[in-house]
Amino acid sequence: MKSINLAKIRKEMEKTLEPKRYEHTLSVAYTAANLAIVHGADVDAALTAGMLHDCAKCLGYKKQLSICKKRHIQLSEFEKKEYSPILHAKAGAVLAKEKYGIESEDILNAIFYHTTGRPQMSMLEKIIYIADYIEPGRRHVKGTVLQAEDDKLTRARRMAYKDLDEALIMILQDTLSYLESKGGRIDPMTRETYEYYRKGNTAHEQ
Repeated sequence: MKSINLAKIRKEMEKTLEPKRYEHTLSVAYTAANLAIVHGADVDAALTAGMLHDCAKCLGYKKQLSICKKRHIQLSEFEKKEYSPILHAKAGAVLAKEKYGIESEDILNAIFYHTTGRPQMSMLEKIIYIADYIEPGRRHVKGTVLQAEDDKLTRARRMAYKDLDEALIMILQDTLSYLESKGGRIDPMTRETYEYYRKGNTAHEQ
């Protein structure tokens, strides 16, 4: 992997993101690094992906959409909605490559899929998806059943250091349950990801 200047990226995120988002970003990056150490993944890649996972969050919806359209990135109907909370992930992967010089496809995919997951996720993709939910600053995980039940969040945090797949299933299941109970819109990739891992399809992943 090409050498990445993490100190420079950190400074850029501090300048670009709002203070609370920046604190969340740091927490995700360090949580991802810890998970990488425990599970034998690349620590620098985890730090980099964590540091950049929300790099497009500061942009408005129209700018995020414009970035994706110019690169002909396929979007779900949910992502095309102006209130979409997940579009920043795909726009962020573009920025990570074009603005911050990230060449690793694994890092870019970890950013791209950190809001929805996908079947056959790499270990790094799982780590970033999970770290975004369990980082210590998350007193309540916004938008999921975990928000209302701290004990579930605690269990998800503990499970993440034992079994990434089980933690992933817990988070996906709670996300879907909450959205269904509230009649909220669900991106199809999130459901597809949950069904894939619920059925134990992990044999060919790395």
